[in-house]
Amino acid sequence: MKIHQKYISRCIELAKNGLGTTYPNPLVGSVVVHNNKIIGEGWHRKAGEPHAEVNAVNSVKDKSLLKESTIYVSLEPCSHFGKTPPCADLIIAHQIPNVVIGTIDPFAKVCGAGIEKLKNAGCNVIVGVLENECNLLNKRFFTFHQKKRPYIILKWAETIDGFISPSTKEENKPVWITNQYSRQLVHKWRTEEQAILVGTQTVIDDNPKLNVRDWSGNNPVRVVLDRKHKISKESHIFDNSASTILIDESTIDFTKNTVNQIIETLYQNNIQSVIIEGGSKTLQGFINENVWDEARIFRGKNSFPNGTKAPEISGKLVKREIIIDDELLIFSNYD
Repeated sequence: MKIHQKYISRCIELAKNGLGTTYPNPLVGSVVVHNNKIIGEGWHRKAGEPHAEVNAVNSVKDKSLLKESTIYVSLEPCSHFGKTPPCADLIIAHQIPNVVIGTIDPFAKVCGAGIEKLKNAGCNVIVGVLENECNLLNKRFFTFHQKKRPYIILKWAETIDGFISPSTKEENKPVWITNQYSRQLVHKWRTEEQAILVGTQTVIDDNPKLNVRDWSGNNPVRVVLDRKHKISKESHIFDNSASTILIDESTIDFTKNTVNQIIETLYQNNIQSVIIEGGSKTLQGFINENVWDEARIFRGKNSFPNGTKAPEISGKLVKREIIIDDELLIFSNYD
């Protein structure tokens, strides 16, 4: 079993290379092993392009070895025709006798069908190697298909005395709580998630672009709450640097539970992950409804005499990191 774990671990490493580029598909890595030596490997790079198993098999120089090899894959091979042919068929066609799978695909069109097809073709199939790690790898994909909502990340920066913004600030001069390295990390995060959401007041106060400028990658979809259309059409969120979804009174009923309606709207738009960036009222709304998965909180070294208090949250602290003079705390909403 340890040898299987070694190669599935490598699959997970490979799969992470696709973070932010495979939506709506999951992250998947694959390796081909012959006589305890990796002879091919690959990962899924982008939706519509070849899957991990295809890239792994194609990288094998001597295809005759495939009939004596084991293919490892972090997620169950697909069994249906989508934008690409079924990977289970590819494995069968190359007569790869052994298949080791990290975890089962929760997507309804797969969900065990790939495993069944492989077994029916005579493949020796092992399932559930580093299963928890493989599930965590695709926490966004799994949340979307199992809970019918996006994976929700809360994010804010607060001062050492617990404020996320001062009571007043000079026009067109943003008040930074964190340093440039923390801000760069936030832009990296934006490339990894499908969407970013803010409330009306945050856009009015800060006129944010909500795109990626300090990192290389895709811009997230901007989701903006604006019940009464108070936001100026000249605001950055209406430029063409990224797609924008406006949630107003024609989209949801603001007199009822807005959080559940917001996440349903995101689900209907096939958004698998979203960063909730503010403001405090919007963030606290998700916390109060207990609809969140991660919270990423920066604490800067500066302080304000008064201002808007940071949201109040409880959860399991899973990571603490120092970024120069900032503190980053990451909480999980799971036991």
